[in-house]
Amino acid sequence: MSTPVTGTIKGEAFNGTVRIVIVDDSTFMRTALRRMLESDPQLKIVGVGKDGAEAIALCKQLRPDVVTMDVEMPVLDGLSALKKLKSEVKPMPAVLMCSSLTSAGSHEALQAMRLGAADVIAKEGSNFSLNVDAMRADLIAKIKAIAANRAACAGMQPVQNSVHGGRTFKVDPASVSLLVIGSSTGGPPVLETLVTALSGDLHVPVVIAQHMPLMFTKSLAERLDRESKVRVLHGEHGMKIEPGKVYIAPGALHTRVKQIGSTLQLEVSPEPKSALYRPSVNELFSSAAAVRGKGVLGVVCTGMGDDGMLGSKDVKAAKGVVIAQDMPSCVVYGMPKAVAQGGYADASMNPDEIAQVLATLRSGGARAAA
Repeated sequence: MSTPVTGTIKGEAFNGTVRIVIVDDSTFMRTALRRMLESDPQLKIVGVGKDGAEAIALCKQLRPDVVTMDVEMPVLDGLSALKKLKSEVKPMPAVLMCSSLTSAGSHEALQAMRLGAADVIAKEGSNFSLNVDAMRADLIAKIKAIAANRAACAGMQPVQNSVHGGRTFKVDPASVSLLVIGSSTGGPPVLETLVTALSGDLHVPVVIAQHMPLMFTKSLAERLDRESKVRVLHGEHGMKIEPGKVYIAPGALHTRVKQIGSTLQLEVSPEPKSALYRPSVNELFSSAAAVRGKGVLGVVCTGMGDDGMLGSKDVKAAKGVVIAQDMPSCVVYGMPKAVAQGGYADASMNPDEIAQVLATLRSGGARAAA
């Protein structure tokens, strides 16, 4: 899920045809989505339904690559349909859920991704009153990126703990004073794996940039705070960064780490407006490298495009460490691929392996300045 600003959305290369089923109880939404998707010759609408029960039947009959599905529908709601798809349709198509930008909608969106949805499409208002051109570009790029990644990973065997030189990768906990994490499409379930693995006596602060709208980042912080052994906060401008706490960058704004005297603080700002995504992983990582240098551990997770590559370059230039999520475990192998291909990843690992590394960041090592 992303919060794009104006500009061309960068998707992953895809040369095939994507077969899509659209499911929504709103005639307006079904028509709007169909028009958006049919504007691209590589996307083929093979079926349209109006509730979750029809979604199940259409997927069993048509075997689409991707399904767009509303959360709130009669007969069978989107979350219930998602559960049935997961258990009854093999292989399960990639599912993009449509959710409103409300508190209830954001909680449902996170639950959908936990149940296996690839991502969530944010709907603004009852008439879907957002920039149609930006929505079309983002949605098409996302569908193609997800389809490309699934095609590339078909039949691929996961490679455990892939590092340069074939070594077993470990991080010295005493060398880490700040952990920064960036993610986009498919990110929330990965973040749940990573944050819930953090020790209750975590000795460093953690700042996370996930491409999501503001309401969704608030819900993400609340969910992770409930389920983790550490305190998880929704970031605010000027908030003091303390060891043992996790800060979620607010959606639609950039978050940076700043040194103010002897303390670290969050700087939250809409600038630079030229950045394709807010919050920008590049902005977060580069600011972390500037204030913590070789003490930075950066993790770049699943996501479309290359956000995080330039920030990882700065972390490596400062002698810090960067881990990229591996291809088979990504919903979209875009951001971590850019980092790995740029030569800025010390290791490429799946979320469980990364979680094992992060679990070692506990008291007994060097403590970050508060």
